[in-house]
Amino acid sequence: MAWVRNLAVTAVVALIIGWFVLSAREQAGFVVPPVDGFMEGSRIRFIHTEVSDPEVAKLLTQMKGSPVLTVPSLAKAPKETLANVYVFTNGVAGEGPFKFQPDVFDNPPGHAGYTPLRTLVLVSWKNPGNARELRSAEEVNQALAQGEIELKQPGVVINMPMITWPPDGHR
Repeated sequence: MAWVRNLAVTAVVALIIGWFVLSAREQAGFVVPPVDGFMEGSRIRFIHTEVSDPEVAKLLTQMKGSPVLTVPSLAKAPKETLANVYVFTNGVAGEGPFKFQPDVFDNPPGHAGYTPLRTLVLVSWKNPGNARELRSAEEVNQALAQGEIELKQPGVVINMPMITWPPDGHR
């Protein structure tokens, strides 16, 4: 009968979580939806809350249906306070901002160089027919070294706090 007790406890916990989410949504007007990405070969979740460029803010707002604020001063953040986010403009179809694979991040929490502020790095496959899903900054750098991709940095900074991260995908 332990399974019945476990099932009951699970149901109660699910109800509490559901109540919390609905209460937070009602009080705040919305809940910032998480976004999926990759870091060190693992799936992660993050949110994007502010960005230095109004066009990118519009794109990210449309992507998740949650407002992303434009904060131009983010673009003035010192380079040593920034990490990278690799965003794909072509290649493997997916749920990234341009409808291609999820974003890839370097510098996970708990490591030197971690920061929620990310420099936007646009990744384009030279031959989209040969594209494959990249799941780490190391794989991005290998594809760059092999001449498979091109990188562009438009000077945009995005605040992208992590919700989950490697090694186990949990906080």
